[in-house]
Amino acid sequence: MQDLKHLSQKKSFPGSGLFGGSSHNRRRKQPGDASRPNLPLPSGKRFRRLKLTLLFIAIILALAPLSVLALRKSKPVGSAVRTWVTSLTSPAKPAEAAKSPSASSRFKAASDLLATAEVNGSRISARTPEGMQHIYTIQGDLQQRVHDYLVKNQVPYGVFVAIEPATGRILGMTSYSAIDSDWPRRSAYELYPMASLFKIITASAALESHKITPETVIEFRGNNYSENPRYWDISPRGKNNSMDVSYAMGKSINPVYGRVASDVAGKTSVMESVYRFGFNQELLPGTPAKPSQAGEPASTHDLRLMGAGLDHDVKISPLHAAVIMSAIANGGKMMAPGLTSSIIDEHGVEKELFSPRELRQLVSPETSASLTKMLSSTVLTGTSRKAFHDRRGRPLLNIPIAAKTGSINGTDPKGHYSWFAAFAPIQNPKIALVALVINPDKWKIKASQVGEQALEEFFRK
Repeated sequence: MQDLKHLSQKKSFPGSGLFGGSSHNRRRKQPGDASRPNLPLPSGKRFRRLKLTLLFIAIILALAPLSVLALRKSKPVGSAVRTWVTSLTSPAKPAEAAKSPSASSRFKAASDLLATAEVNGSRISARTPEGMQHIYTIQGDLQQRVHDYLVKNQVPYGVFVAIEPATGRILGMTSYSAIDSDWPRRSAYELYPMASLFKIITASAALESHKITPETVIEFRGNNYSENPRYWDISPRGKNNSMDVSYAMGKSINPVYGRVASDVAGKTSVMESVYRFGFNQELLPGTPAKPSQAGEPASTHDLRLMGAGLDHDVKISPLHAAVIMSAIANGGKMMAPGLTSSIIDEHGVEKELFSPRELRQLVSPETSASLTKMLSSTVLTGTSRKAFHDRRGRPLLNIPIAAKTGSINGTDPKGHYSWFAAFAPIQNPKIALVALVINPDKWKIKASQVGEQALEEFFRK
């Protein structure tokens, strides 16, 4: 666009142009006329900006009536206009299609292949349709011994998981059901009532807050295996029962750990331990394990039930339970479970080697040592004594073992749930394990017997 001075050769006068007249219609000033200020004519860039501004205003004024009419007649159109305006002023979001799909978990892929794995002595491997070979951390002899034992006894439902405490390598993971052939596929990752295994969490809450030691004596009323907290309060007149927490752990005494939860540790400490132990959260990402569940108790009565392991709504997976026992054996350090030591591709190249990875510090090393001492009585004098001794009372294994049992009724599947969790040797743990056996009617075998078979095989050499 050219300047005005190039559009005419006529001499310009001050005030001519847009805001005044040209020289042809300029009225001569008459005597007595009031003087008017002369407005200078915009030129150059100022003129161009002014012209564009006026043009824009003219367009807006022309379109405004049409826009109002259209919006009144059509709400969808109005909504579309608002969306369009918003899109111009809001930061752009990446399209859903641009998101790259998450890669399948190596753990889950290996778990899915485990049913088709080949056992060659102590080595277990499985090959994908694409030719990728998974080499498992599982010990073939241990896996075979436990699985054959479950099959031999036609266990209604049975699952077993073993872990190397220092690294998180899974040393065994097998299951069997004489009732439901589909159950074993998911059994290690499903949730079941935790029963008295929860007494470990109760004890850790009191130990971490320095409110008990393994020698602390707790008074209580009622039967050792009473399931009604109403009768556990001590009598002010005396004649109460009393027991130290280590012996009570081995014997799984309900009133002791119910009172430890409510009257010693307190709800806040118990729930802090519940979270620290990995409940109500994604503790094991990459695995098919469901998050374990433990709701907050609404009353002292409920807190005592939880502390004693009698809350049916506190649920855990066998894999998570094995990870917990492994952490206690490892000085309180919880390691991520690993199922494969490596993967060999179609060209024979070994890759994705297993590397230990710490998840969290579950408890302090001091608490871990105290829990170990408390758990050491279960096999010697507690609830697993029969499974680990012959009829004459002689030990079947000359290895110090820390263990805990659990027993409770459940509904999915329906039956009586028998837990056994352990690690050994106590001084330098090489294996931590968990077994769960569910018997709907009559007993076949208990979980502690599965644990004995596994430890016997593991330490056979």
